[in-house]
Amino acid sequence: MKQLLIVEDDPGLQSQMRWCFSDDVEVSIAADRETALALLRRLEPQVVTLDLGLPPDPGGATQGFALLEDILRLAPQTKVVVVTGREDKENAVKAIGMGACDFYQKPLDGDILTFVVNRAFRLAELEKENRELASQSTGNNIKGIVAASPEMLAICRTVEKVAPTDVTTLITGETGTGKELLAQALHDRSHRADKPFAAINCAAIPENLLESELFGFEKGSFTGATQSKKGKIESANGGTLFLDEIGDMPMALQAKLLRFLQERMVDRVGSVKPIPVDVRVVCATHRNVQELISQGSFREDLYYRISEITLDVPALRDRDGDAIVIAQSLLKSLGKQMERPNLSFSEDAAQAISSYSWPGNVREMINKVKRAIIMADGKRITADDLVLPVEESCDTDYQLNLRQVREGAERKAIVQALTTCNYNMAQASRLLGITRPTLYNLTDKYRIETSTASSGA
Repeated sequence: MKQLLIVEDDPGLQSQMRWCFSDDVEVSIAADRETALALLRRLEPQVVTLDLGLPPDPGGATQGFALLEDILRLAPQTKVVVVTGREDKENAVKAIGMGACDFYQKPLDGDILTFVVNRAFRLAELEKENRELASQSTGNNIKGIVAASPEMLAICRTVEKVAPTDVTTLITGETGTGKELLAQALHDRSHRADKPFAAINCAAIPENLLESELFGFEKGSFTGATQSKKGKIESANGGTLFLDEIGDMPMALQAKLLRFLQERMVDRVGSVKPIPVDVRVVCATHRNVQELISQGSFREDLYYRISEITLDVPALRDRDGDAIVIAQSLLKSLGKQMERPNLSFSEDAAQAISSYSWPGNVREMINKVKRAIIMADGKRITADDLVLPVEESCDTDYQLNLRQVREGAERKAIVQALTTCNYNMAQASRLLGITRPTLYNLTDKYRIETSTASSGA
């Protein structure tokens, strides 16, 4: 159902405007800024018509412009159609410049009003479809993360749910799996996105310098401290602090970090005056923290503090189908950067990418694709260019029946599309390039579940 919010303080005009629209448009009315904001949050209308002359300034436009700013900030996807007087073109132009999508002038003409509002509805729908198609291209819409596997898509969905909160998050996974990208995504999708994102690698800084890097120091606190300096924690005030490789943090610093997480106060080296700091903390490590705890090299109480939410990022070899998808994306982006935009993978390269175990994960793949772009002689990148082994099947019973191969690939593609689109049949059919009835026929043919809830004992 289309949702339309009419913001108009004249009861007579409210009634006239309401009856201009057909039954497929649900119309809500607000006579002032406060009511309009409440309905905006509750109903999330696709279109708002906004009379600029609202109480307590019905003869001016201050309240109308203030409400327009509120709508653009709180619901940037909502289309605003501004209502002005016939001689008030200056305010109409100003409203369009601020971000309104259209305007119409009084006195009311039902046909013109309906035309303008329906055009706004069409614009909102087109933009929504474009956003959906853009997110479907990689199965998620987290910047820098390319994924189609159920394992990684589950991680992305968790990031989207956790990001708006302030819970302390621990990201675990092998080196090169994209832990810092996920930490950045947690920051970018939070209410802290316009504040600093401060990252520090606990394994890359010598132990005797790590404390001052994290907590800062006062002038004269040690030899060479010629002036006071903020630490990374203070630098991230209001934003997000990312502690990479926290499993390598020395025990003495673990105690000080635990105290900070409990009290949210920073003690600079050489200072006796604690400083309050408001940060969201995200940690990451490639090490097994439970093993570190059992070995006595990581505090158990600190572990429980930093792992309110844990994201265990799978290795690339455990992400079914992601290797070739990521490789194609890298070839496109890196090829463009390196001025070789028309390269493609040969069949042996694609097979090698899919079968290789990728011990260095995505970081290793980036290096190999870069090398291949440089070394490729023609338009096709081979397994040799990637320095990857080509696996030759030694199984003499291997079936080369084309129908079986085709059906196997078809079934796998359908399952992956359904998982990617969270079992939305309309989106999955668009992703596969087939009609929805065809998709239903194929899911029946291969006995594929079309919902996340499967039947059975």
